[in-house]
Amino acid sequence: MSRRSKGLSATLITGALLLTSIGLGGVAVSAGPPAPHSSAARTIAATHSGHTMAASVADSPEDPDGDGYIPANPPVTGVTPSTQDPPHRYFHEFQANCSVTHTRPDDPIVYPQQPGKSHDHTFMGNTTTDAYSTTASLEAGGTTCKAPGDLSGYWMPTLYNGDQRILPVGPQVIYYKAGVTDYTSVRPFPKGLRFVVGSPMQSADEFRHHPGFVEGWECGDSYFNTEFPATCPNRADVQLNIRFQAPSCWDGKYLDTPDHKSHMAYPVVKPGTNDNICPADHPVALPMIEFKMAFPVNGDMSKVRLASGPGHTFHYDFFNAWDDPTLKALVDHCVVGGLQCDARGYDETHPEAGAALDENYELP
Repeated sequence: MSRRSKGLSATLITGALLLTSIGLGGVAVSAGPPAPHSSAARTIAATHSGHTMAASVADSPEDPDGDGYIPANPPVTGVTPSTQDPPHRYFHEFQANCSVTHTRPDDPIVYPQQPGKSHDHTFMGNTTTDAYSTTASLEAGGTTCKAPGDLSGYWMPTLYNGDQRILPVGPQVIYYKAGVTDYTSVRPFPKGLRFVVGSPMQSADEFRHHPGFVEGWECGDSYFNTEFPATCPNRADVQLNIRFQAPSCWDGKYLDTPDHKSHMAYPVVKPGTNDNICPADHPVALPMIEFKMAFPVNGDMSKVRLASGPGHTFHYDFFNAWDDPTLKALVDHCVVGGLQCDARGYDETHPEAGAALDENYELP
């Protein structure tokens, strides 16, 4: 969900820091959450760059006091960002290959317990994801991911051509990779971690300069599009594609915050180097998720839109419900091990390393 493993460039990071400094960044590169129980904490998710969206009127069942913060139990403490430079390996990643399960106007992160309040989403992975989803309910669900241990929920705004939903066909590619130079410092996601990548209210300029932007919308030989191309080659082998990376540095304290972003941050560039490290206030290196989605639409693109609006409103959500030992095996073998793995945790260019999972994509 590799043609290549793309690290965050200094240019993107600098642009993201600038956006953050003037209050425009869709995701804070390095910013602590607002004070718990403050009015700012409860309204951040509902306002952005002069635009508004409906505020949530219910809290997650996992939010103990309704302030928007879901504490990690236990928290991760005593970690400082790694500045080590291990032996160079071009790849340090594995794939989660997950198919579309359903569409629904629900969002258990932004609008928990409020069915129908969101724009329409296309869900992948866990088959039960809806407005009422919790960590426990996802753990009890099924999955369309190749690895049965991946019970996580993945979702994004539904793509339409006119009034027709255009759904990705077959397993989509979701990379789990190192976002920091010290790939050996990456650890698995904590169970129940959730976050939103990007924003349905971001401007076209914010989308283009977002630190997660890779190649924008692409089809045929057309790349780096902020909006949908007017036309795409009308050939069977051409689909509309997008790749977008998530923040991979965690504060170690919260599984969610009121804006669903502040507990996460993108890596920053270590001064005087080209190395990517986690910022001091988000010191815990986690896998960097990268969506690589393919939509079966081409030809005349004039009526193509997202449920959230134009192409620049693309964003996605992640809710971790992996089986802990399975995720750890893949992270340790492929990310920490410096391999380019498929969904089994197998690197065909390094067969001597073996696979993390068996032929059924389960722990051996």
